[in-house]
Amino acid sequence: MIFEMGANLDGDDYDTSKNDKKNKKPSNGIIPKNQHQLVFTFEKRRGKPVSLVGRFYLNDKDKKDVLKLLKKKLACGGSIKDEWIELQGNVKDKIKTILEADGWKFK
Repeated sequence: MIFEMGANLDGDDYDTSKNDKKNKKPSNGIIPKNQHQLVFTFEKRRGKPVSLVGRFYLNDKDKKDVLKLLKKKLACGGSIKDEWIELQGNVKDKIKTILEADGWKFK
C-alpha cells in the first residue's frame, strides 16, 4: 500500500496572474471632467477625520491643480493617492459645492 501526501496538480491549467482591481482605469486613462462620476468616502485615521473624493481619471498635473484649488478654498491639508484626493477633516459638503461650481459631477 502506497501512501502519497499532497495534491496531484498534473493537467491543471489555471491563470494565476494577479488582477489589480485598485488601478482600474479607462482604456486611455483620461476622461473629461464633465464625464466623471465622483464619490465620497469618509474615514477616521488615528481618531482624525479624513474625506476622500475620488476616481479622478486625469493626468498628474490636472489632479494637482484640483487638489491645490480644494486646499486653498478649504484651508486644510490634503494629498493625492492613486485616483483619490484625501483632505483633512469632514468637509464633504464644502467639497461638493466647490467642485460643482467648477463643473464636476457626482453620484
